[in-house]
Amino acid sequence: MDSIIAGIESVFPETGIHSDADTDVWENVQYISSKMALFIQAMIDSGEYDECDYGVVIDIFQLLPQHYIEHIDSSVCEIYYFGTAEVTPEERYQFLKKYDTPKDYTYYKSEEESKEDCVSIVTISKKLKEQCRIYNLPYFDTSYNREQVFAFSIIWRSVMERIF
Repeated sequence: MDSIIAGIESVFPETGIHSDADTDVWENVQYISSKMALFIQAMIDSGEYDECDYGVVIDIFQLLPQHYIEHIDSSVCEIYYFGTAEVTPEERYQFLKKYDTPKDYTYYKSEEESKEDCVSIVTISKKLKEQCRIYNLPYFDTSYNREQVFAFSIIWRSVMERIF
């Protein structure tokens, strides 16, 4: 979705979607989320995904629990949140460096830019975790034991499917 959001920013500036806007990071994510929730629901409503028996994964950082609940039909779209709310921005930066590859856009950012981004990521992760608690949505913290958390989230989903 990062590429789609970048395309919207470039081609449709009138939407006001701008990932790097010089505004409060949380307010900006809230604004983008409110627009992208409508966009994703329109994609779902198009019917194009009905024939995908295996499902579709939409990887988007800017979709908050509040907007998922308000705008997206949860009977046809599940959501899982992954974040790093349990670390400091410096620890988050160390994770970034550990897992960063030349295929990641963050690989080419300066140390200063990356550290600033990590402050935002931790701040947003904490708010996401709190919203997930409020809206009873699954939040998985990848601060520690990253691989085990991903494996657990797959098992968790399987168990939840059997219950419901």
